[in-house]
Amino acid sequence: MEFAAFKTLVVRAAQELGIADYELYYQTSEQAEVSTFRHEIQSFSSAVDGGVCFRCIVNGRMGYASTEALSEAEAEQLVRRAADNASVLETDDPVFLGEGGQSYQKVEAPEVAMPDTETLVALALKAEQAIYDAHPSVTDGCSAQMVKQRTNLAITNSKGMDLHYEGVLTAVVAQAVVQEGEELSDSYEVRAGDLSSMDLDGLGRLVVDQARAKLNAQVPETAVCPVVFSPEAMADLLACYSVVFSAEKAQKGLSKLQGKEGTLLAAPVVTLVDDPFCKLSPLPMPFDAEGSPTVRKEVVSGGKLMTLLHNRKTAAVAGVSTTGNASKAGYDAPVSVRPFNFYLAPGDQTPEELMAGVEQGVYIDAVNGLHAGANPISGDFSLQSGGFLIEHGKKTVPVKSFTVAGNFYELLERITAVANDLKLPGAAGVTNFGSPTVLVRELSIAGK
Repeated sequence: MEFAAFKTLVVRAAQELGIADYELYYQTSEQAEVSTFRHEIQSFSSAVDGGVCFRCIVNGRMGYASTEALSEAEAEQLVRRAADNASVLETDDPVFLGEGGQSYQKVEAPEVAMPDTETLVALALKAEQAIYDAHPSVTDGCSAQMVKQRTNLAITNSKGMDLHYEGVLTAVVAQAVVQEGEELSDSYEVRAGDLSSMDLDGLGRLVVDQARAKLNAQVPETAVCPVVFSPEAMADLLACYSVVFSAEKAQKGLSKLQGKEGTLLAAPVVTLVDDPFCKLSPLPMPFDAEGSPTVRKEVVSGGKLMTLLHNRKTAAVAGVSTTGNASKAGYDAPVSVRPFNFYLAPGDQTPEELMAGVEQGVYIDAVNGLHAGANPISGDFSLQSGGFLIEHGKKTVPVKSFTVAGNFYELLERITAVANDLKLPGAAGVTNFGSPTVLVRELSIAGK
C-alpha cells in the first residue's frame, strides 16, 4: 500500500479511538552498492527498507508504535499499540508535537539521476581502471565503490503538519594502493554528486598521487610543536567531538558545555557552523525529525559558545527554542539530537599562506583510532597519525607511526589560523562534518 493511502487509514483510526494528539513519521530508503576488485565486481547489494512510526499523547504521556507493513489491518493495530504503550508509561517527561503552518527554507540542490544497475557497474569498473592507469606503481588492493540511494521522509500530525522530502544521493569511494620495493601505501577519497558527469580519471590520479606522496615515510622526533591539520583530519576530530555540542548529552552530564552558552570556548578565529543547506552537502534538509524548520546557525561564533543543538524536548528543559536538530536514526528510533553539516568556518588565507610562518612542525592528514583514543566527555585524545614534516613553511618529508595527543577543548583555544579551503570530505548523507586546513599553536607529538 502507498504511504498516502496508509496515512488516511491511520488518521481515521486515531479519530475513531478518540486520540486528539498524534504524529505519523515515514521513512524509506532505496539503495544499491557496487564494489570492484581486480577489475571485477566483488560485491553487489540492493535493498529497500523503512517503515512508519506512530506516536500519540494519551493522558499527557507519549506512546510509540512502528511497523514496516502498510496495510489496512495494520493501520488500526498501529494506533492501538501506541495508545496502549502510552497508558502503561510511568515517565513524566514533557512531550511535544510540532505545529503546522510553519515556514521552511526552499531546498536548492542540483538534480541527481539515479543510475540503473548496469550503469552503476560500468562506472565502478571505470573508476577502478582510472586508478590502475594513473601510475605504474599502482598494485593489487585498489578498489572502487559506487553507491546510489533515494530517501523519502514524511511527517503528518494532528496539528496541521504535513511535510514530505525526497533526496537522491550518488557517490563513489576510490581507493588506491601503490608499491615501491617492499613498501606499500594507500589513500582513498569520497565524492558525492552526479556520477555521469564526475571526473573519474582525475579522481584516480588524485588518490594515486596521495598514496605515492606517503611512500618512504619516516617516524618523526618526539616534540611539542605547531601542528597543521588537513581538512580531512580536522573533520574527523569534529565528527568525534560533535556530541559535546548536543544539549541532550549536556543535560545528561556527558558534555562539559552544559550551561556554558555565552562564554568563550575557543580562539577568536574559531566559528563552528551547523548548516542544513550547505552547498557542499548532497542532501540539504528543510526540516528535522520533529518537523521543525532547519536553519543555519553559528554554534560557536568568534570563539564564543552561542548555543547547543536542541530538539523540542531539550529546548523545553533549557527554556529556549529548538534549533531544529531533532534526529531519528531510523523510522522506529527515538528522537535524539544531531547536526546536519557541522564545520569550522573558513578564513581568508590559502593553506600555503597558513603554513608559511611555521618553521618546524607537523602536518597531519590522517588520524586513526578515534573510537578508542578519544574521550568526548573529557576531551582528551591520543591518536595514531600520519602526515608530513613542515620545515621553513613547507611540507617536506612524509611521516608515519606517531601519536598526537592533547585535549579537544584546549585545541580549540590554540587554533591560530584557519585557511580558506573548506571541505566536507566524507559528505555522503544528511549528517556531514567539515573543515578547512587549521593551524594549532602547539600539540604533543610522540614519535621516536
